[in-house]
Amino acid sequence: MSETITLAQLEKKLQQLQADLPRILQRTAKLATMKAVEVAAEATPPKAGTGRGGYIGKNMLTGELSAAWNKDSIKEPIKVGNSYITILGNNQSYASFVENGHVLNKHFVPGLYIDKAKGVLARETDPEKKVGLVVGTKTRWVKGEFMAEKGKRAYQKAIESLLRKEIERAMR
Repeated sequence: MSETITLAQLEKKLQQLQADLPRILQRTAKLATMKAVEVAAEATPPKAGTGRGGYIGKNMLTGELSAAWNKDSIKEPIKVGNSYITILGNNQSYASFVENGHVLNKHFVPGLYIDKAKGVLARETDPEKKVGLVVGTKTRWVKGEFMAEKGKRAYQKAIESLLRKEIERAMR
């Protein structure tokens, strides 16, 4: 059964929507940015189920790169004119290299060694033990992970979905 709505009722709903629009836009921007941060962090190495282990950079092992998305992003919208601004950010100095890919030149890494018992690369923390490996001889290019790009796509998708739901809810 359909409901009949008069032009006056529609005009009233639209006026209410217009009055509520700043709150809707602010809430939508915040939720979409939170989704973008979540997606970017999930796309940041080391990623679950990829089998990428101890051979990747130490800051990736500690989770610093992934955690920086949450720490460095501005999720609370800032009103600038008629816009609400949020920022998906990662201020780690090497984030752009992981994002876009980079050349891997042959270089010596002190403390890195092959743990023959486990068959993996490991890092020695005792500086008295003089170990290290030359790395970068097989792979010349490390492809990018495009974490920020994935986050931006998630933001756009979330904005469209959230705004549609908010407007439909307001027009009921």
